[in-house]
Amino acid sequence: MRLLCSDTLQLALAISLGISSVNSAGLEERAPKKVPKGFVTTRGTDFILDGKKFAFFGANSYWLPLLTTKEDVDRTLKGMRDHGVKVLRTWGFNAINQTELAGAQESSLTYYQLWQPDGTYKLNFGPEGLQRFDYVVKAAEKYDIKLIIPFTNNWIGYGGIDLYVRWMAPGGTQDLFFTDPKIIKAFQSYVKLFVNRYKDSKAIFAWELVNEARCRGELPSSAACSARTGTLTKWYKQQSDLIRQLDPYHLITTGGEGHFYWPKNTPGFWYNGVWVSDYNYNGDAGEDFDKDLALPNIDFGTYHMYPESWYPQLITPGSNFSIEAWGVQWIKQHAEAARKVGKPVILEEFSVGLYSNKKAWYPAWVQAALDTKQGGVMPWQYGQLGLTESGGNRLIKYADAIINGASPNDGNTYYKNQTEIWNLFEHVAKVQDSRSR
Repeated sequence: MRLLCSDTLQLALAISLGISSVNSAGLEERAPKKVPKGFVTTRGTDFILDGKKFAFFGANSYWLPLLTTKEDVDRTLKGMRDHGVKVLRTWGFNAINQTELAGAQESSLTYYQLWQPDGTYKLNFGPEGLQRFDYVVKAAEKYDIKLIIPFTNNWIGYGGIDLYVRWMAPGGTQDLFFTDPKIIKAFQSYVKLFVNRYKDSKAIFAWELVNEARCRGELPSSAACSARTGTLTKWYKQQSDLIRQLDPYHLITTGGEGHFYWPKNTPGFWYNGVWVSDYNYNGDAGEDFDKDLALPNIDFGTYHMYPESWYPQLITPGSNFSIEAWGVQWIKQHAEAARKVGKPVILEEFSVGLYSNKKAWYPAWVQAALDTKQGGVMPWQYGQLGLTESGGNRLIKYADAIINGASPNDGNTYYKNQTEIWNLFEHVAKVQDSRSR
């Protein structure tokens, strides 16, 4: 047998495995999967759209399908397009209980699932249900914006894991959502509906399994759920494999916050004289970012970043903890993890509350994301001015409201009149556009 030199051996392996090239790190880069025109695919750590690299600035606006007029949906998507947004992440779920139905009908609340006393749910195909999401998809295509759609929420807002467990396994822990066969079947039934309804649309960027899956949420977790036992990883694989059977072309991702599981030398910090193992790295959340990203039908990685709320005990006068520096480190760690796996990654959510803090910390964060060539940068969250439904004032649900024409502000929203941040993100959009060729 003739011995091959290193470069030739790599090329031979690439040919035998259907790999188009091997990058400088020795990692495989598969040829982009053949997809219909207008669909996004991947090649190595890049997104690919119609044969060209696709790097993007994106937006989060969970409230868009909750708007009651097509005019305001159009107004918002046009505003996003003019701002440089290429990808929008918005909720593909909203579930209510039977006791909420009368109020929902009175306020014209968008909802897709109505939970029944017998522990089942009915789907709402009407004008205040999936027909509203139909228009969001149609309008997104009109304004050349692609959608990331999560199927449910780890948190109780607008329904989610909490409702599945409370209705189908009363008294159960949060992680039953990931293991109980009846709950999984009910979730998959909803996923099948959504995927089959929109799988032919080029407006879809990716299907997202759940927003911010953790072992615990509004409900506690059992001791059996952690990254050590692989509960979430097994569930991610099960659901992504199902979706790939339903839809061979659109991308699939987890929607996770990017928690690592580093059992050796787990980072931590001293607090009141006690060493605290860091939740973002010790596996207690349930995610294992490195292992989850390597799953065969997870096409790219997501991570979120809220150090201000994650480390409140360290943000005290005289503390040497730097929110800005921690964020830069978190960004670089995910870029390196994605590079090792050979898949794209996006900074899918990040925010701080005060405008002064946004101005102080965002420039370093977005520059770190750009320097590490991340596929997408998506702040939480985009705000729209000039909405006109209900005279520009409407209570949607909870404390979410349109006030004087401004879309809901959860304390993290930025608007066009916040010039420094608005301009910063338009710079990000321009840089990402320059890489999309």
